[in-house]
Amino acid sequence: MVLVVDISELDAADDGALREFFEVDEAAFRADHPHVVLRTFTQLVQMSRRPSPYYRRTLLVARDAGRIVGTGDLGLTVEDNLHLADVQVRVHPDFRRRGIGRALHDELARRAHAAGRTTLLTEINQPLEGASPAYRFAMALGYVVVHEQDHHLLELPVADTILDDLDPKPAGYEMVAWKNHAPDDLVAAYAAMHTQMGRDVPTGETDHQPVEITVARVREGEKRTAESYDTLVAVARRVADGVLGGYTLMHLAHDADYVVQDDTLVMPDHRGHGLGMALKVANLRIIAADHPERRVVHTWNAVENTFMQQINAELGFRPVERELEVQRRDADA
Repeated sequence: MVLVVDISELDAADDGALREFFEVDEAAFRADHPHVVLRTFTQLVQMSRRPSPYYRRTLLVARDAGRIVGTGDLGLTVEDNLHLADVQVRVHPDFRRRGIGRALHDELARRAHAAGRTTLLTEINQPLEGASPAYRFAMALGYVVVHEQDHHLLELPVADTILDDLDPKPAGYEMVAWKNHAPDDLVAAYAAMHTQMGRDVPTGETDHQPVEITVARVREGEKRTAESYDTLVAVARRVADGVLGGYTLMHLAHDADYVVQDDTLVMPDHRGHGLGMALKVANLRIIAADHPERRVVHTWNAVENTFMQQINAELGFRPVERELEVQRRDADA
């Protein structure tokens, strides 16, 4: 049965409506993905009420008899990749296959086109075997898969003996770590490594161009992230000249027991010394010492990134699902 639903923009200042939006999102995700990592409610409040200067977001809801039964999320960059729009559609499991998702998507696409965006991007999760409802939905709407990542889990703690055996202890380098705020004397080099990460990370055929990460962007990101997460960063510094050769960072959601392993990069001139493994080991030691309440690490690696896939396998990560980035070009929008 197709429902006639009311689709409208969510009033982010309405505490009750924003909480209901969050709960429908959670229900939709968890129905299909037992290992999903979701944005926290605190993060949703920040995104919707105090948007980043580099990104603007519009939240849509589908209501049936006043109840939110589906959600839509439109994300638009402000300064770069002005042809792209990030779209997400979620429908409560009790209301699927009634035309709600398609109606939400049509409205998201309409708004994206009105903003001059001609390529729509979204991420979907697939089980290790079979196809998810999100995959079937995206394919029916004309999306194509342009990038694939493996979602891996690592149970904590990792035994000290394992970390000792894996740590290559690269000669001529020292590990430097911080929490939430890069030291002033390192932040410019840290920003440059983020820019390099954007150039080097595999992105398949995604219609996205790398962005220069400035110190201002780093500082803005640190400030915003700290509202919902603690961020642990380890960098490898060459002792002879103080040059940074690589970094890794982890996010620890407030009031949760998991860790998100985000970027790991070794700069081109510093590869071949075991820095990738050394950086990850350094952060895992900090987690064990300072955050013993954490139980699992989530990370995502491009299927073709054999270097990082091998490091994670040696550390004990195991695959739990596949994340697909799918894209639709609407050239005549």
